[in-house]
Amino acid sequence: MEGKAIIFSAPSGAGKTTIVHSLLDRIPSLRFSISATTRAKRPTEIDGRDYYFLPVEDFVFKKESGDLLEWEEVYEGTFYGTLKSEVARIWSEGNHVIFDVDVKGGKRLKKILGDQAISIFVKVSGEDVLRERLEMRNTESDEVLNMRVNKAAEEMKEEIYFDRAVLNENLDDAINEAEHIVKSFIAN
Repeated sequence: MEGKAIIFSAPSGAGKTTIVHSLLDRIPSLRFSISATTRAKRPTEIDGRDYYFLPVEDFVFKKESGDLLEWEEVYEGTFYGTLKSEVARIWSEGNHVIFDVDVKGGKRLKKILGDQAISIFVKVSGEDVLRERLEMRNTESDEVLNMRVNKAAEEMKEEIYFDRAVLNENLDDAINEAEHIVKSFIAN
């Protein structure tokens, strides 16, 4: 029997990754779908744990070979995607898969997986909150930061395409709400 799929999407800085990691700690049947990406690895990231870091040519080969469930060129020359083998592995172990993907990827996964999936949009109260959170990360240049904030402003409009939305003003409240949504979905 295949498991269910929980899709978390949000603009950069909304807190989706923190929420997803909290849910992995709280719900034993969830397993994280590690995405493939061509972007550079950050100092704290580990290949095979945070992402599968691939050269562009390897990513393109997987895309053309049909090895990706979905993929997106999130920023020019920077690809992200979901490996079919990753989802199959998680389901074959009798678990449910949880995705931490960009907004376009989330919409695409929901379309592909249909009723087997729930899509959850993590939002914040405004663009200024996103900018502040991204600045606190101190992981991007000013140019990349501005690009992410501008993209995030556009992504905030995509909430209407998701099954549910979680406002992340207070992290504990957001995690508790997300946990309730996910547990209810898994139970049905």
